[in-house]
Amino acid sequence: MAVLETDAGVDSRAKVGVAGVTAEPHERPRQRTPVTLGDPAGEPDVLPRASELAFGRGLPRERVQAVDPLLRDTHTSTRTETPLGVPTGGYPGPRGPTPGRHPPSRVATLKRWLGEAAPVRVCNYLELASYLDRSGIGTAAAQQRAALATTDVDVITSPWRHGSPASAARSWLAGRGGVRDYDLVHCNLIGPGSLAVARHARRTGRPLVLHVHVTREDFAESFRGSTHLAGPLGRYLRWFYSQADLVLCPSRYTRRLLAEYPVDAPVRPVTNGVDVASLSGFESLREPYRERFDLDGLVAFAVGNVFERKGLTTFCRLAQSTDYEFAWFGPYDTGPQASATVRRWVTDPPENVTFTGWVDDKRGAFAAGDVYLFPTKNENQGIAVLEAMACGKPVVLRDIPVFEEFFTDGEDCLKCETEAEFRAALDRLAEEPALRRRLGANARETAEEHSLERVGKRLRELYRAVLDGREPPERDSGESPERDGQHRK
Repeated sequence: MAVLETDAGVDSRAKVGVAGVTAEPHERPRQRTPVTLGDPAGEPDVLPRASELAFGRGLPRERVQAVDPLLRDTHTSTRTETPLGVPTGGYPGPRGPTPGRHPPSRVATLKRWLGEAAPVRVCNYLELASYLDRSGIGTAAAQQRAALATTDVDVITSPWRHGSPASAARSWLAGRGGVRDYDLVHCNLIGPGSLAVARHARRTGRPLVLHVHVTREDFAESFRGSTHLAGPLGRYLRWFYSQADLVLCPSRYTRRLLAEYPVDAPVRPVTNGVDVASLSGFESLREPYRERFDLDGLVAFAVGNVFERKGLTTFCRLAQSTDYEFAWFGPYDTGPQASATVRRWVTDPPENVTFTGWVDDKRGAFAAGDVYLFPTKNENQGIAVLEAMACGKPVVLRDIPVFEEFFTDGEDCLKCETEAEFRAALDRLAEEPALRRRLGANARETAEEHSLERVGKRLRELYRAVLDGREPPERDSGESPERDGQHRK
């Protein structure tokens, strides 16, 4: 009996066409023979692993290895093709054999042959997800999935059957395969788990999309020793990102950094977006959170992990030189991995500074604060800035290159370079309620430009381009050329 497994939703007795492949095409004609799934077969004419099965309206979900029933021998050619034009052996790579070109994936070729706009299944993968749920990377990955939920893209979050490498190994040993089926993989981190998934994608001919959330520049001043490791990390990142069919990053600023490494792969910017729905009802938490952390008067605040890179020293020195309340909502380390700067400030903060640690509901942070103060030294975009803007908060930022393409000084934020300028900005906002309201209203409009619906549309069109072997579009199809890299004037 030939037993075929499928998760394509096909009736167990449905007839499907099986594309047979032979080592020497002239020996036997290529033809599609109806087979009833689950019925006994006289001779096993297919074995696991090789060409694609087309299941009516569903996605291709299994590979079978064609056997010449006369010669009783499996075929070992690495570049044979099915009658669908789908290679059954090695995949030529992201830009091979022709540099600079992206060959259509086997799945895309099969779907075109079927003549149907079948939905794409994407594996949106974040290794160590349970440890990163409090981080910007975790938030970015969650927002990608929420954005894709507004499209027709089918998303799975783990390539492993039953959710873990260990369970996948058990499934593989049981003969059921250890990896779930998908058309394209989108990895959000750079560690060994992501590397294993990337190699599996390359080996099986699936397009590989790598998302840049880590650069050597923003890795520095994050924890003890990170500045010294930034150089070696940059060399690894150059190699890691260069294996992709497409590299995504949050900003044009980050793309310029990658060009300097250099990364040898197409790079396209895609905003992280902002999940406005996750902030709904934040206003109701203002008083409870201000009482919880004993906050009064005008409160300058930040949200996120406490790092020196994010301007910790500037934040605390501003507190020392003013009478306003300062609150930093987010986790921090005081153990051996923490930098000496972080340990010093969080263990002995100025009297008017509160480090809250992790808060269960980020809405409480944006409700309790009045002015979002972010003197960061380096960012790839800054999700928390967009969240503060979505809440209509006036924002004070350090004037760094990445913010030039998103925000305009005096329009939806105030930008500063020195501590004296930051102090003057806080004083001005404290004295001018009308300015706070105007900046906050404009900031909310800016946040609307980064909606998850727009992110989902952008991701979908990039996925389709890679699957079809087309050059990924430079900009969002809904973005006008005059807004390319510029904010509202």
